[in-house]
Order: sequence, then structure tokens, then C-alpha cells
Amino acid sequence: MKMQNFEESIYNLIVETSTNLPGDVRRAVAKGRALEDRATRSGLALTTIAKNIGMAELQVSPICQDTGMPTFIIHTPVGVNQMEMKKDIHSAVIRATKNGKLRPNSVDSLTGENSGDNLGAGTPVIHFEQWEEENIDVRLILKGGGCENKNIQYSLPAELEGLGKAGRDLDGIRKCILHAVYQAQGQGCSAGFIGVGIGGDRTTGYELAKKQLFRKVEDTNPVEDLAKLEDYIMQNANKLGIGTMGFGGEVTLLGCKVGVMNRLPASFFVSVAYNCWAFRRQGILVEPATGEIRDWLYERGTGISVEDAVGPVPVSVTAHPAAAEAGVIPGDAVIPAAPAIAAAAGAVEPAAAAAEGSREVRLTTPVSEEDIRSLRVGDVVILSGEMHTGRDALHKYLMDHDTPVDLNGAVIYHCGPVMLKDDEGWHVKAAGPTTSIREEPYQGDIIKKFGIRAVIGKGGMGPKTLKALQEHGGVYLNAIGGAAQYYAECIKRVNAVDFMEFGIPEAMWHLQVEGFAAIVTMDSHGNSLHADVEKDSAAKLAQFREPVFK
Repeated sequence: MKMQNFEESIYNLIVETSTNLPGDVRRAVAKGRALEDRATRSGLALTTIAKNIGMAELQVSPICQDTGMPTFIIHTPVGVNQMEMKKDIHSAVIRATKNGKLRPNSVDSLTGENSGDNLGAGTPVIHFEQWEEENIDVRLILKGGGCENKNIQYSLPAELEGLGKAGRDLDGIRKCILHAVYQAQGQGCSAGFIGVGIGGDRTTGYELAKKQLFRKVEDTNPVEDLAKLEDYIMQNANKLGIGTMGFGGEVTLLGCKVGVMNRLPASFFVSVAYNCWAFRRQGILVEPATGEIRDWLYERGTGISVEDAVGPVPVSVTAHPAAAEAGVIPGDAVIPAAPAIAAAAGAVEPAAAAAEGSREVRLTTPVSEEDIRSLRVGDVVILSGEMHTGRDALHKYLMDHDTPVDLNGAVIYHCGPVMLKDDEGWHVKAAGPTTSIREEPYQGDIIKKFGIRAVIGKGGMGPKTLKALQEHGGVYLNAIGGAAQYYAECIKRVNAVDFMEFGIPEAMWHLQVEGFAAIVTMDSHGNSLHADVEKDSAAKLAQFREPVFK
């Protein structure tokens, strides 16, 4: 029998997951923010993150423009028609994409063609399992590509940079987790959350690691040794000094969850699933007869301000036994109201702009080489004028072709926005930066070829780009990863678009911006904050070389 309201319930789940961080995640971000000096680059980043969370909730728009690969884990009673459920999920995904709650992210691996509706071979990901409960349990995680690329798997025993030999024991696992945090640096939009899977084979190990991300941030591991390991990682990973966005600082990790399963005698895998601060996962209990939402499985974040939510948020509700056992917070639970977060991106805080000798500099495109040469690592740049988006497909294309617009003195933004079109034209719904290191093979040559003066992205770039910035007079500006609403507010108009054949995320969008703030992390004098932080964190990693767990 078809559930009449199941498609609507899945659509509501997608919207909630994409636009509204759960309460436990908000509290974790708030606790991290309380530990960071706000008059620093990391402090500024966390302030921006806090604003972005509130803006996404108020505007019911994606928290981050990269809405990832929708991944559903569904438990059903015996007798439920899973084929009909899958059809409804596909319909809900298409609708959510059309309405700008999901970015079209399903790309043919051979042709590079974007399906445009998030459907395709293997997408979305849907895992069905049967259980003996009477309700349907649906959980969804939206994990973006930037943090997905920082997943890592270790085969023990192994020799790890800075940490030496990691054996097939709890201490070897400890070293793997610390190394996983270190290798991510700022490219996974730290401060982040990690799920760890111990054992299994290569496939099930990664699945176990991702499933740990469905645990609640504030829970306690029922396995004593793993509870101790989680506590140890949370106490020590932040001592690496990587900080928010890799800017350096006190807060690098916001959560660590570890699971274990049996393995083959010859294999010992430790798999780590890295998730950015925009930790988007939610779930619902569904009534099998109607398909209606019975309860929400995670505390909904509505009304919880990241500015204030440091302690537990009391909820007065009587849950039915099955929901209570699952730790469910019903959808009509009363959560105390908190002050509304501003719905617009404000000016850069003077204290943050002055941090560590930096300045606030306002520039209008096209930018002169003289203005660029005056900038130093740490300066906060406020940009106005036209900028152009460019990701993987465009960078590859420009290596052998000309550009449709003059890029001399221009700014390239590594961004794949969420866009909607109406009778008045295109509108930007979400527009945060993508991870820049993927463009390292191309960026230096493109800077030289077209006279580009500034590149905006997240996570920094490598030595080839740094050399080009120095030789040709350019800078790398680090925007705040995941802050898709904060930056969308700065985009006043879509001037034009080229290369729509690449798909919406990969097209070249020409955007008129005003007050777009980013931090110089690589300058035209050979300085790179990213290289400095990596070197410093490598030295700090070495302090964890000696055994801890016997």
C-alpha cells in the first residue's frame, strides 16, 4: 500500500536538513566559539559561521551551497513497500532541487554531464534495512564534497608522519585519528566532526565511519575503551593548533564518534569520515499507514542561537516509548526562544580586522597590481564590483581556450552556487567557497595567462600557485567555508553566465558584489598562512608520538 504523505515528509526532511542545523550541532559550535579569542582570524570565522547559521534558518535556504550527496538510511517494518518509498524519495529530491534546497550535484563520471535534478546512477544513496519496530525510521545526511575529500583510511600497521609506527591496537587507532585531523588541515571546513570506523573491510569500514556521524554529539559511547578514546581525541586534537578554516587557533575539532566491528585476520582498517562544521543530518519517525511525520529524531535547531546556546536546552515533552528509547525529540517540542541572529552580513569587526597586525582594506574590481602588492597575509579585504566564479571544469577549459570576458585585474571565486531562475532572471540562493586545492594544477598558469589579481576560495593552495602570485602580483583570499548565506547576501546581481553546458555548479557566473569579506592567506611576497599553520601543526603532532593506551 502506498503511503499518501511519504513524499511530502521526505521533502520536509530534506529542507530541514539543508537549512537548519540541529540543536546538538549548534551547541557544539557555540562551545567552540566560546574557546576562541574573537579578536583573531579564527574568531572572525566563527562569528561569520554563527551569522550564517541564523541566516539559513530565517531564510530557509541552504546553510552551505554544497548540499553533498543525499544519503538516506531507512529502517522499515516487514511488509512496507520499499520500491514505492524509493520512488517517493526520488520525487522529493527532484522537488527540493527545483526549489533551491539542494544544489544539482549528480554528475556522470564519464561524460561530466550534470543531471540537473540530483538523480543518476547511484544518486541519491538509499540504504534500506528491516527492523521489528512499528514505525519507519528515516535518517538523512548531507555531507559536502570538501569534507568528503578529507576522508581517509589507514591499514595497520603503518608508519605515520610525525607519529611513527601505528600498530594493531588501541594506541595505533589513536594515532590514526590524530593524523586524520592533522591531514585535513582547514580544507574540510574546520572546526569539524569525525566519525571513525574500526575494522570491517575497506567498504564496510567507511560505512561504519559515516554511520557514526548519525550519533548525537553529546552522547557517550557504550564501549568503555571507545568512550575513553573519544574523550582523549576531544581533549588533544585541538592542541594541534589548526583552528577554524585552518587559520590557526584553539578549536579544530567539535566532535568525535568511534564505532567498531569485526575484521579479517589479515586486515586492520581504521576509516575516518570527516564532516565540516555545517554538520547537516536529521531524521524522522514516519507513520507506516499514512507516511506522515510522527517525530523528529534529532532536536531541531529552530530558536537556538549559536551566540547563546552553550548549555543544554531544556525540552518539556512526553515521548512515546519507542521515541524515548531512540532519544527522539518530537516535532512539537517547545524549545525556549533565543535572540534572533542578524539576517544580513554585517561589517567586519574592527577587533578581528586588527588582529595580529592585519588591516581592513577595501578594493573595487578590476584591481591594480599596486593595490595587490600592498596586501599582506592577515589583511581583511572587502571587495566590491564584479567577480567571476570558476571551478574544476572551467579551470581545465581555460588552460587551452580563451575566456568570454576580460580577466585582467579580475577576481576568480572558487564557488559552485545554488541558483534559481524566474521571470526576472537568475538569483543566488547560496554561494560559499569550494576547496581550492583541486585547482592547483591549473591556477598558476591561468593567473599568468589572463592577468588575474585575486583568487577566492577556502583551504589555501600549493607552491605552484604561491609562486605565480609572487611573480605576477596576485593574492589568495580565504573566504569562510560553508558560509553560503553570508556570502549570498553580498551578491547584489547576476550580470551574466557562461558555460551552462558545464552545469550550474561548474558554470562561469559573473556576479556583482558589495562588501564581500575574505582574509589574505597567501600574498604576492611569498607568504602563506596555510604553509605556516601546517608546519606548526606538524611540530605539535609529534608530541603525541609516545604510547598512551597500553
